Amino acid sequence: MAIKPPRWYFSLRSPYSWLAFRDLTERYPDVADAIEWRPYWEPDEVSNRMLAEEGVQLPYVPMSKEKHFYILQDVKRLSTERGLTVAWPIDKDPNWAVSHLGYLVAQDEGRGRDYIGAVSKARWEHGHDIADRKVIAGVAEELGLDPDRVANAVDDEKLRARGLDILREMERDGVFGVPFFIHRRDKFWGIDRLPAFVETVRAARAVGATTSTTRTEGTES
Repeated sequence: MAIKPPRWYFSLRSPYSWLAFRDLTERYPDVADAIEWRPYWEPDEVSNRMLAEEGVQLPYVPMSKEKHFYILQDVKRLSTERGLTVAWPIDKDPNWAVSHLGYLVAQDEGRGRDYIGAVSKARWEHGHDIADRKVIAGVAEELGLDPDRVANAVDDEKLRARGLDILREMERDGVFGVPFFIHRRDKFWGIDRLPAFVETVRAARAVGATTSTTRTEGTES
């Protein structure tokens, strides 16, 4: 069985993913380039029904009022530490597939990481509703992408099928929250676990580089 590459699951709706994205790309760019990026979102009614028919149940639990209040405090604290100001958006029955399937279009065009940064900024720094197709179209236009295709990705059957594959893989990986980092058998949940994940990825890469060098020297001799 092939070993899965190190990877992280992010969500455009999560303030912790927003902060982890910034930490990963700004503090650990070598690791950001060496791992797989996978979106995580709560499926809409259509995808949820299709998954249920397959017996796939995602481990999503609605947030309590107490946890919500804690997150407000915690994210403000973490944002301040990073010199950021968070603008809390107001979500009214959001469809998270709109922004996350739009990511797949941006990814195909080689702009996936730029899309994450732009959508996260729109949501967490400007308080925009990223389930609004007009907002996503604006982000796409800013990035030089086809705004109609990105904003309406949720209506594309092929993209929805790819999204379902990602959600199935997420369930198999045992992902229950974000940011979620996986390296071989090790799993790391939460932004405070990012440094530990980085260490394991870097250590494995160092061992791999040493092994490769040793094999090359042995061949030359």
